[in-house]
Formats: sequence, structure tokens, C-alpha cells
Amino acid sequence: MTDKPYRFFRVRLTAISDLTPSFRRFTFTGDDLDDYGDPGFDQRIKLIFPTVTAPLEAMPTGDDWYAQWRELPSDTRPHIRTYTTRRVRHDLREVDVDMVVHDVTGPASQWIDDARIGDELLILAPSTAATGVSFGIDFVPPERTDAVLLVGDETAAPAIAVILEQLPPEARGHVVLELPEPADAAYMPTHPGFGMSIGHRTADTRHDFLTTTVPQVAERLAPGGTGADVEEIDIDTQLLWEVPRTAKGGAALRSAPLYAWLAGEAGGIKALRRHLVSERGVDRRAVAFMGYWRLGRAEM
Repeated sequence: MTDKPYRFFRVRLTAISDLTPSFRRFTFTGDDLDDYGDPGFDQRIKLIFPTVTAPLEAMPTGDDWYAQWRELPSDTRPHIRTYTTRRVRHDLREVDVDMVVHDVTGPASQWIDDARIGDELLILAPSTAATGVSFGIDFVPPERTDAVLLVGDETAAPAIAVILEQLPPEARGHVVLELPEPADAAYMPTHPGFGMSIGHRTADTRHDFLTTTVPQVAERLAPGGTGADVEEIDIDTQLLWEVPRTAKGGAALRSAPLYAWLAGEAGGIKALRRHLVSERGVDRRAVAFMGYWRLGRAEM
């Protein structure tokens, strides 16, 4: 056990399950996973993938790990990618992480393609000492909201799945999800208070389903408001990540007619951000936007 809110866990792969054509579940075990924190909802974690020239032992794990990691030569620096905790079983010292299966384009997709039982990774995640919503949780709705809108592509699907499973039965809202294959719709759990709009795309229709469906759903869920100008973000050079969680919004709001959570490829999220806030007039303090990856560009 540790009193640090975040820590590294060394884990070993014990099971691989193909859930749908695009979603694969990896189950890990580790001697200290009983200390793995699970604050819930869209809990972000970091997976550290080893390479031939950058084994796990090369990864700094102290308090200043990030600065030390950045100083490593690129060829000896382990690769880091962001995922979502899907499920934790403390009694068995196990954690599930669902990953998207696609063509090999980088170290994470290569690992997914090559993974074998017994492979080891490092996971940077909360410990059981973590409290509150500040440790990698971006689903931070107001105290009361009439409806919740959850929007994303396949990279956001695991987080949306956990949110649906953990919201109370009386919650109401809608999910708009764009996935690579029609059969991928089977990945999503149901919720008695949520409708589902799930579409699939081709290489030429990325974002089309989201940008046409979200305005229709938002019009139904929330009354029109007064639009507000939002600063333009250059998604090629800047991170599109806006999660109201302080006194200016988020959980500090007592109520809102709609809380929207949007995550996925930055180009689509940027367009939806502009529509919801500037055109639809949804309160900016009740919207979380996370454009955390860019088409054609590797994540950290």
C-alpha cells in the first residue's frame, strides 16, 4: 500500500478477449493491484509499453518521472499511451483495459497485435489513497442535470461504457457514438434512461455521423440558449481539452438542463464544441470537450 494518490503498477497479461471486431479486452494481474484505485467513471490511466531498446526497467517511476522520461533519448524512451480503467477486481488483483484494434500505426497498436499471455506492462493509475474527482476523471457533471449527452468515437467507447454502468438508474440522456464496424455496437452496455444513436463509418466519412446526429439530439435534450463565442483552437499545434471542474463550472454548478461530455478525434470534437456552445447555446460551464488524438498523428 502507499499514501501516494498515483503510482506505477507492474502487471502481467493473463487473458485476452475479443469483444467485437474493434474492441479487445486485456486482463492484467499484479502482486499489488489490491492497491489499484478506481474512483469511477472515465478514469484515465497511462500504459507504458516496452520496446527492444526501451525495456520497462528504463521507465522512471519516481515523483519526477515525467521530466526524467522526457530527458531520455527517443530510442531508449518507453512509449506511453492513455486508456481507461474498464474494471477492477481487488480480491483477485486484476484489472481490465479495453483497447481498440486497428491497423498497426504505432507502438500501442503494435503491442495490441503482438500481445501474448505473460507479457508485462507498467500502468500509471490512482492508488486506493486517491480521493475526489481530480485524478484523471473528466466526467464532472453539475449537482443536478436534466439530461446527459455522451459523445465519442471508438477511443471514447470504454469510458462511455463505464459511465453508463455507474450512473444511477434514474439518470436520463443519450449516447451518440461513431464506430468502425456495425458489429461494434454490441460493445456498449445499455442504461434504462439513455437512448443510443450508434453509427459506423468508412474511411471517407469520419465524423459525418457525429456532426449530423449530435445537433439533432442536442436540440431535443436542451432548450436553445444564447450562444457564446469560443476561441478557435489550432488542433495541429494545441490540445483541445476543456473540462470545467473548478469554481467556474462543472461540479460547482448547482444545476444545468444539459451536461455534455465529448471525447475523440480532435477534428470532430472541435466542430461539435463550436456547435453546442456557439450555435446551440449550451452553457460552456456544463460541457467537457476532449480532443485527445489527431488523425494521422501519434499520441504521447
